[in-house]
Amino acid sequence: MSLLIKAMTYDYPEELPVSVGILPAMWKHYGEDMIRFAKAYPEFITHIPDLHNLEAHMPSSYRYGNYVDEWFCVWTNIAEGMESIVTGHPVPNRRDILSLAIPAVREGGIPHGFMYLRLLDLRGFEEAMVDFAEECGELSILIDKVLTYNCRHIKAQLPHTGDVMFFGDDLGMQKGLAIGAEKWRKYLKPCYQTMFRMVRDAEKLVYLHSDGMIYEIMPDLAECGANMINPQYSANGLDHLVRVCKGKIPINLDLDRQLFPHATPSALDDHVKECVEALYLPQGGLGLSIELNYDVPLANAAALLDAARKYRVYKG
Repeated sequence: MSLLIKAMTYDYPEELPVSVGILPAMWKHYGEDMIRFAKAYPEFITHIPDLHNLEAHMPSSYRYGNYVDEWFCVWTNIAEGMESIVTGHPVPNRRDILSLAIPAVREGGIPHGFMYLRLLDLRGFEEAMVDFAEECGELSILIDKVLTYNCRHIKAQLPHTGDVMFFGDDLGMQKGLAIGAEKWRKYLKPCYQTMFRMVRDAEKLVYLHSDGMIYEIMPDLAECGANMINPQYSANGLDHLVRVCKGKIPINLDLDRQLFPHATPSALDDHVKECVEALYLPQGGLGLSIELNYDVPLANAAALLDAARKYRVYKG
């Protein structure tokens, strides 16, 4: 964590922070081979689960079947060990927004999809897009209800969090924001400003994960108070990330997950090297994030972590 904080604050980290996320599906798929793999990289993989009790330690939405969250969104999972999707939207009609009750604050950290994705989960993607297109009054009411809940949740979590509060909300699609940057700034930027200000006022740092092409609003997110953003390599493009972020916005770069299953080990080494050489600054502002799923061969996973070992000490 100290390396990550130094990278977030341009405090000259001794090496690049590297975070490795392993989906439960990968532990389930590879079994004992995965245990042996993990033990070869103790600096990156610090927790090895009990394979015989894996399901008990998975989030509810990663388990096979249906799960209902505090907003009464129905999540459906057909691939245990991977995240489920929302198949039941509790306010499919605009009139339902008026009577929607704000739930009691849940226990635990801020869930992924806490603001923008929550709107889509509540309304359904198509209905939410029509709301943004028509800019109906009910949209603002729904946004206010979700924001109110989130602020209560953040307030409850602040005493129990460390120096960094972690958020995740996938704001982009493969080729941009579904609602466009202009409407995002009008309707959602004030929400992130309000929430992140609570964290910053408590003298803590804000880390934000977001999938999709978001480079056009990354300066806005930094302005809202995000100290570090976790963007995707492939959706944003390395050139855009260098132009928008290098020396300006600290990023924990999500390496190209679309490349991991199919590339050769040497190509994966080249990928990590290219990213580090393009974005590295001695004062910081860069980390590497690697997420592994069951479709990644163990040889490729090893190539990625070997490359992370090699290039995390890069000095330019």
